Amino acid sequence: MQKHWWHKATIYQIYPKSFMDSNNDGIGDIRGIIGKLSYLEKLGINAIWLSPVYQSPMDDNGYDISDYRAIADIFGNMDDMDKLIAEAKKRDIRIIMDLVVNHTSDEHAWFIEAKENRKSPKRDFYIWRDEPNSLKSSFSGSAWEYDEKSGEYYLHLFSKKQPDLNWENEALRHEIYDMMNFWIDKGIGGFRMDVIDLLGKVPDKEIRENGPMLHTYLKEMNENTFGNYDLLTVGETWGASPEIAKLYSDPKNKELSMVFQFEHIGLQHKLNLPKWYYEEDLDVSKLKEIFNKWQKELELGKGWNSLFWENHDLPRVLSLWANVDEFREKSAKALAILLHLMRGTPYIYQGEEIGMTNFPFKDLSEFADIESINYAKECLENGEDEEDILDRISVVSRDNARTPMQWDASKNAGFSKADKTWLRVNPNYKMINVEEALKNPDSIFYTYQKLVALRKSEDWLVDGDFELLHTEEKVFAYYRKTQDEKYLIVVNLSDKEEKFDKLGDYKEIIISNTDVDEVKKSGLLSPWDGFCVKIK
Repeated sequence: MQKHWWHKATIYQIYPKSFMDSNNDGIGDIRGIIGKLSYLEKLGINAIWLSPVYQSPMDDNGYDISDYRAIADIFGNMDDMDKLIAEAKKRDIRIIMDLVVNHTSDEHAWFIEAKENRKSPKRDFYIWRDEPNSLKSSFSGSAWEYDEKSGEYYLHLFSKKQPDLNWENEALRHEIYDMMNFWIDKGIGGFRMDVIDLLGKVPDKEIRENGPMLHTYLKEMNENTFGNYDLLTVGETWGASPEIAKLYSDPKNKELSMVFQFEHIGLQHKLNLPKWYYEEDLDVSKLKEIFNKWQKELELGKGWNSLFWENHDLPRVLSLWANVDEFREKSAKALAILLHLMRGTPYIYQGEEIGMTNFPFKDLSEFADIESINYAKECLENGEDEEDILDRISVVSRDNARTPMQWDASKNAGFSKADKTWLRVNPNYKMINVEEALKNPDSIFYTYQKLVALRKSEDWLVDGDFELLHTEEKVFAYYRKTQDEKYLIVVNLSDKEEKFDKLGDYKEIIISNTDVDEVKKSGLLSPWDGFCVKIK
């Protein structure tokens, strides 16, 4: 298999509104990111996945784009963007742009023209019907909105201000490819592709994901844009199985580098219930089964995994699956060690590397996320108890990941000098912040730094096979093996002592958050122990 830079890379996701505010208006911006590149260089990451900074009315925090070739005023301008690409490149950091092409904003020039003139070619850039069917929006309610002026309904699988694009239209597709090449010419390192599995939708048959033309479109996109360069492309695919993921990421198919699959994230939610009904405890047996399946089936040369715990749409993993009171630092290190030593490209979400946690929401009025607000409204209209709604949303809401980055113990955690930030800062910032993490040689940050460095330097992390060990239920242990080397990774995903008597002799401790010799001697893992040793 041809090796690419992204096989040995670690990607860092930035949510621009919340990363760093350079002009003290309470909202993060591109100059703020530029000012923190030295911090990211210290962490060692190879690329930044930048959530959307394009011009947008911000109905869905930038995922509703009104101009793909302009920068939103709140984030700066195109000169700032060009400078970010250049300054990052000096530090050997690439910029991965968020590609949102399932839908636009209803304020995009295409949609404005489509509404104004039924005979315009732009009308067919969107999906119109005389009558709605029963398709639902991911943000609650019908996926169809009536447009009085033109007398038809348009499709929006998300907010009604995010009309879906009609990928059956060849002229539209080539407009998008031209736009992608505009960004490639600027020197970006690739694209993260928002809800890419929806492009082949067939609305009249109520097919949302994995429509029959999806892979045809992606092959055409590859051929017309990034296929001519060594760029990272990762698709967001909520409905992917390993078989489907191989279609995207098998190099022979000439589609994408990899996809985000969310099967392990599904363990956050109660089976067959909406995402808001969360599981209080992690099903470790199921987690092992899921990761084992993806590691085995996306073998080297036939596909590639992305590895992640968090992103801008998910709650903080420590608040869901770890122990933020007694073992916050140790459990954060354990989860990092477990994930980063598997085969795939790891993604770190801003603040994950210092152990940021969920926000302690006390009232429904504190939420900014459109998905959370719409859900709360729907529940209230159905007569549900406000406290029950708050409990569900406060644990699962996307706002948990979007609170401002915690840089130091000063006002607003050093994110902004504004009187009011766009989302409130988590009150635990005086204890959990970058300044504290950098001062403490045993902090979570340095575990992440070491994992990033290991991936750059160690070929076994790319080439090694994955083999799951049979262990106690709450212990997750696996080997990574090449012809010449063998490594054992062991993590106790619980607050209790667990038996592990399979350690035996080892040549070297690669990374650890515990006394490995003590584990060998006693045959016991303390709560949230995590380590990797070289066996041969």
